[in-house]
Amino acid sequence: MKKQVKLPTKSVSPRTPVVNTPPIVAIGASAGGLEALESFFSHVPTSSGLAFVVIQHLDPTREGILPELLQRATPMKVKQAGNRMKVRPNCVYVIKPNKDLSILHGSLFLLEPVDIRGLRLPIDFFFRSLADDQHERAIGVVLSGMGSDGTRGLRAIKENAGLAVVQSPESAGFDSMPRSAIEAGLADIVGKVNELPRQIVAYVAHIPQSTSASPESTLELKSTTALEQVVILLRERTGNDFSLYKKNTIYRRIERRMGLHQIKPIALYVSYLRENPQELDLLFKELLIGVTQFFRDSEVWEQLKSVALPTLFDKYPEGKACRAWVPACSTGEEAYSLAMTFMDALAEGKIKAGFSLQIFATDLDVDAVGIARQAHYPQSIEADVTPDQLRRYFVKDETGYRVNKVIREMVIFAPQNIIMDPPFTKLDILTCRNLLIYLGPELQKQLIPLFHYTLLSDGILLLGNAETIGNFSELFRPINEKARLFASKNVPAQLRDTDFPTRSFPIVDWETKEIRGASMVNIPSNNLQTQADQILLQNYTPAAVLVNVAGDILYINGRTGKYLEPAAGKANWNIHAMARESIQHQISTALNKAQRQGDPVHIPNLTVVSNGSTQTLNLTVQAITKPKALSDLLMVVFTDVIAPSARLPRRKKGEAEKEIQGELENTQQEVRTLHDQMQTSQEELKSTNEELQSANEELQSTNEELTTSKEEMQSMNEELQSVNGELQSKVDDLSWTNNDMKNLLNSTEVATVFLDERLNLRRFTDHATDLFKLIQSDLGRPLSDIVTLIDYADLQKDAVEVLRTLVFIEKQVTAAGKRWFKVRVMPYRTQDNVISGVVITFADITDLKLLEAELQQLKQS
Repeated sequence: MKKQVKLPTKSVSPRTPVVNTPPIVAIGASAGGLEALESFFSHVPTSSGLAFVVIQHLDPTREGILPELLQRATPMKVKQAGNRMKVRPNCVYVIKPNKDLSILHGSLFLLEPVDIRGLRLPIDFFFRSLADDQHERAIGVVLSGMGSDGTRGLRAIKENAGLAVVQSPESAGFDSMPRSAIEAGLADIVGKVNELPRQIVAYVAHIPQSTSASPESTLELKSTTALEQVVILLRERTGNDFSLYKKNTIYRRIERRMGLHQIKPIALYVSYLRENPQELDLLFKELLIGVTQFFRDSEVWEQLKSVALPTLFDKYPEGKACRAWVPACSTGEEAYSLAMTFMDALAEGKIKAGFSLQIFATDLDVDAVGIARQAHYPQSIEADVTPDQLRRYFVKDETGYRVNKVIREMVIFAPQNIIMDPPFTKLDILTCRNLLIYLGPELQKQLIPLFHYTLLSDGILLLGNAETIGNFSELFRPINEKARLFASKNVPAQLRDTDFPTRSFPIVDWETKEIRGASMVNIPSNNLQTQADQILLQNYTPAAVLVNVAGDILYINGRTGKYLEPAAGKANWNIHAMARESIQHQISTALNKAQRQGDPVHIPNLTVVSNGSTQTLNLTVQAITKPKALSDLLMVVFTDVIAPSARLPRRKKGEAEKEIQGELENTQQEVRTLHDQMQTSQEELKSTNEELQSANEELQSTNEELTTSKEEMQSMNEELQSVNGELQSKVDDLSWTNNDMKNLLNSTEVATVFLDERLNLRRFTDHATDLFKLIQSDLGRPLSDIVTLIDYADLQKDAVEVLRTLVFIEKQVTAAGKRWFKVRVMPYRTQDNVISGVVITFADITDLKLLEAELQQLKQS
């Protein structure tokens, strides 16, 4: 296994500012890519302001002359890269033979390769170093070449929001390297080599030229409104909400797309997105770029194999069928790494026999899930996987390695949005590496408890190097803090605060919203009667309000300001709160009476004080029964009364006293009635409250049970969908295999008949119908029942003999039309080396027999 060469270390932040460094274009090509390199540099502007680093596959035993060859194609200064050489604009630096090249703070470093010969990936090595050093300012170019070197490096550049440029395979002398990068979905620009320099220069002119400011402060200078609009458009297009992702990460991706299209500012890019939905799809894919590899951080996987897994499985001495979940699995390397680690632990005896592992691997990117299901990876994985693991778990072919059947069957892949879709549950292992670093703190705080919910007690949680469980130490205990390995604690369900994923978020349709808003503007009525009715209602009818049984005002007619006024504090549209103090009691009494008796309630000659003046009014409250839409509502009507004239004769003192006495008695009676009603209501409310409390406790318990059952059902449904998708994929593979086999058999032009143990027809090729009168419905019938043109009376007997002895029989027989056939009867062996019938082939040798006869005649003559 090739060891990674490390640069001189320095205490730097993850995003060290780039100081006085021009944009760097790294160009990768194989030894046969000289023509492409010369064509590229002959079209680079003299004063582009860019620096170019050329990494080519060179013979380590020969002195390189590439700088001299390239100098003929460009006026820029071309030199061989030297150790600690500072990169300057308008210069070309060429890798030295038998060296690995890296970069740190804009300076080149020459490193001794670990392996002199064998698999070396210098292009990948420099691309990844450039991505770590220059971040979003990194530009990688893959030109003509053999193999897949450069693909992994471009993935690292894309992960840092850099630019990936690839020569079109049709124009390349050797198309393996460009095709590998394109098939991996990494290419931002694909074109002929002479067109690429112009596109790169145009892109650089539209991207920020310095990262000296921190990402946070940079974002403060941008339009957050436009960024939110992009998130909304993505949500409407894809159904996925990126609002809780880190805004700076999203903005860097958007800036990269803006640079590709040469659009400024972001507001114009928003318009471009609305006019071009396909750009939304590309931006969505841009946000899903995942960096993954087999056994990333090998020390972590060693800790998992040697410490975490044995400790977990020691709890189950009888063995167990274990479950694991790998969210954000990307193209599947991490899921397969987990499966291989489990198998290694079994093989090395770190885990006892009796355990099995089913892995559910999910990702938001449907295309990445498709690649993971294919389980085919380029030869460059030899740098990450040991030779022993390659031998045990992979099958090598012409273009790379395919994961073998045993490991593939351990993993089920499915598309899933971890933020919105139900999680898998009852898990023993959950590995989620380098996903949380892209999410905002709020979303991280939701996912960590969710991970705990999905894991069984003492289940393993594996996070990325830059990730942590935060303040949730009550849910997890560390197994190895450095390796980010944690074990789930047994926390009672009532103490867990888990926010389950949901897809309920508001979808905003901008255009519809604007049109709808315009339609709400006051629309003048053209109906004369309607306008006249409105004038009468507003000016010649008494003031009135429509309320519900609680007193909430639903409709107001006329001017009610003399009787009602808004209460201080929070807005409260309730008549009991808004009524003037001098008539509050009467309104409350009239509403209660109207609800009880159903008839209108009239209270005459009330006096209301408003703004220092008094007004006499009659109050009427009517419970409404018709129409049905207004039933159970009440109408409160205020009718002004003209004050009595001062010249009217005064009433006698005795009459006034009697009137007052009558009013007092009525009031006392109302008070007693209200008191009795209040006591009765209080007792009823107390009893009802106790019943409600009991019912609430039962409902709460039932709700908790239903929530748990719902989550389990959702998880089971998700698993069934995943299994169904995997089975469908296997059915498709089987269908293609059957098609391939049928075409292969037919292409041989050899008539073939397959029989089962009873010598009944199991299958036949198309050419067999020329010798036997066969149709598809004959399957299952004995071959002896079929009419044949072959003169072979002992065919049935020879087939029985082959089944008995397992030794093939070969004969030459004749057929109608003076034809000769070589007949070969062989036992049918399954993959498990079980005899399950016979195979009979008929090869036409008529031409050979004719030639043999002619030779015999020549000899005799």
